Amino acid sequence: MATTIGVVILLLILASTPFLAAADFCDNVKAAGAALSQNASSSPVQFATTSFGQAPDVVYALALCLGNILDGSSCGACITNLFANVNQTQCDKVGFSYGGNCTIVYGATADILAAPSNTTGRSGDNTPPFQDWNIRNVTTGDVPRIVNLTRELLVRTAAMAATTTPKLYATGVMDMERVTTYPNVYSQAQCTPDLSGDDCSACLLRLLGMVNSTMSLRMGGRMGVTRCYFRYEASHFYDAQPMLSLPSSPPGPAQTLTKRRSMLWVIPVAVVPLAAAAFLFFICYFRRLKRQRRASRGAHSLEWQGKNSDFSLFEFEQLLEATSNFSEESKLGQGGFGAVYKGHLPDGSEIAVKRLASHSGQGFMEFKNEVQLIAKLQHTNLVRLLGCCSQEEEKILVYEYLPNKSLDFFIFDENKRVLLDWTKLLAIIEGVAHGLLYLHKHSRLLVIHRDLKPSNILLDSEMNPKISDFGLAKIFSSNDTEEDITRRVVGTYGYMAPEYASKGIFSIKSDVFSFGVIIFEILSGKRNSGTQQRGGFINLLGYAWQLWEEGKWIDLVDASLVSDSHSAKIRRCINIALLCVQENAVDRPTMGDIVSLLSNETMILAEPKQPAYINVRVGNEETSTTQESYSINDVSISITSPR
Repeated sequence: MATTIGVVILLLILASTPFLAAADFCDNVKAAGAALSQNASSSPVQFATTSFGQAPDVVYALALCLGNILDGSSCGACITNLFANVNQTQCDKVGFSYGGNCTIVYGATADILAAPSNTTGRSGDNTPPFQDWNIRNVTTGDVPRIVNLTRELLVRTAAMAATTTPKLYATGVMDMERVTTYPNVYSQAQCTPDLSGDDCSACLLRLLGMVNSTMSLRMGGRMGVTRCYFRYEASHFYDAQPMLSLPSSPPGPAQTLTKRRSMLWVIPVAVVPLAAAAFLFFICYFRRLKRQRRASRGAHSLEWQGKNSDFSLFEFEQLLEATSNFSEESKLGQGGFGAVYKGHLPDGSEIAVKRLASHSGQGFMEFKNEVQLIAKLQHTNLVRLLGCCSQEEEKILVYEYLPNKSLDFFIFDENKRVLLDWTKLLAIIEGVAHGLLYLHKHSRLLVIHRDLKPSNILLDSEMNPKISDFGLAKIFSSNDTEEDITRRVVGTYGYMAPEYASKGIFSIKSDVFSFGVIIFEILSGKRNSGTQQRGGFINLLGYAWQLWEEGKWIDLVDASLVSDSHSAKIRRCINIALLCVQENAVDRPTMGDIVSLLSNETMILAEPKQPAYINVRVGNEETSTTQESYSINDVSISITSPR
């Protein structure tokens, strides 16, 4: 009898073991929630992270209250309520809960606490989003205009949130009653305050990029991931007055609305939106080309403006077949404005298909710009455009397929950097220089790229560099000056020349500055901008200058490249890079000078002057003008904060 009782007790203990383990983890979740409630409510930014317990039941968690919640007790109560609703069955999973005024996230891995970095022009927060959409659609009034105004409000709110420190929070309102009978639309956007402004932009961009044509018709909705969130409604759903009010001035005719084409989604309207002359011309032009193509009984090659017989207009169905209906298996990468797919044509050739999403901020003018420009450019260090497709809202570019992705894929990864020795890295530097020289001097038109960065430098099978992404390029004829001023600053933080970021002045010296930054990134394996501190600086330029002044330039170079046989050439490259990033554009060399300096080691190098952004240091409280910039590339919303 005693033996039987002992066996029963043992079986009960064994049977209860999984439950006890789960209870341990669940208890840790509750404890973490209590700590977060207290810490977030007392934090100036109402944000907190914590870890609690011992392996294997350790819990990692974070909590964030919305920026409009000014009362610490309300913030703490919201967090407490969310954790109180975590039941036993949820404790063995990664948890994400939104309670209206706060968000909590918890899980079993420390990745939850690591703020993602915008390492490739995309948000590092790849968690699946939660989303909640109003069941009612916009059905009355001028539907296309309502949707366009709503998307503008969200983009502007996201941009403001990314620059509103320390909370990275913003609200807005679109005065619909001034242009339509639709109610005013209110917006809200926020990131966790441990993100940089650039990463906040990328995170919000990822969310906005997921809004499809069906969602865009909803009268309200919200989406969020671990690190960022947005919401809009046709009602004032938050306390306090909106931080942003649009339009700031009475809207003009249809031409005014055409300037808003840098927004993040468009609904699939069957007619040409907003009767813009340039857009109408573009559509008519492509329709004429399509008629010519059909008249040629299916021939895929046609003459582009009488200059390029290799340029083709592809049918959408043809690209569907080539990419297996744009399947996930064919996808090469995902950007804020769409995805790039690998495709196979019937003749066996491989292509890269850049499908701009319907919500793409790259408007038709930028699309036209890239098509017309790249079709005319022919250089071994420029990516080759094979053709395009324009059908209804679809905008697609077809490039030569380059198997080795982009430069940033290699230089910022410790494991992949070993695949590029010094000889190959130097060849990449020289190849990019030759490509820029062609754009600045030897092509038929002077071309300023304006968004040169490692992710826009693709590598072929032999690791030869090819400059890509000309959506932001500025074209000058022989009668134009080589310097221009724009109110629309576009590009990517960390690669913009100071005169461009602060005043909108760009020239060939703007590309030279970007090229100098890229040299530093190639040599060091580190990004110019980011949260990593380097010798008291938060960028490579200041750190490189300090090391150069101290004669310790070798400390900048990745250890895998340090070699006595290469040291002289490496030092020469650092010297050239410092010349490229000098504060004043007039002091920077031209790309012709740079190509000569790289190829001829007997040429004497000038002593560089202090680089731009030298005063960007850790703990520097000095602020300056902040500009919003909408980049028509993988990082569509780039916020520049020169100091």
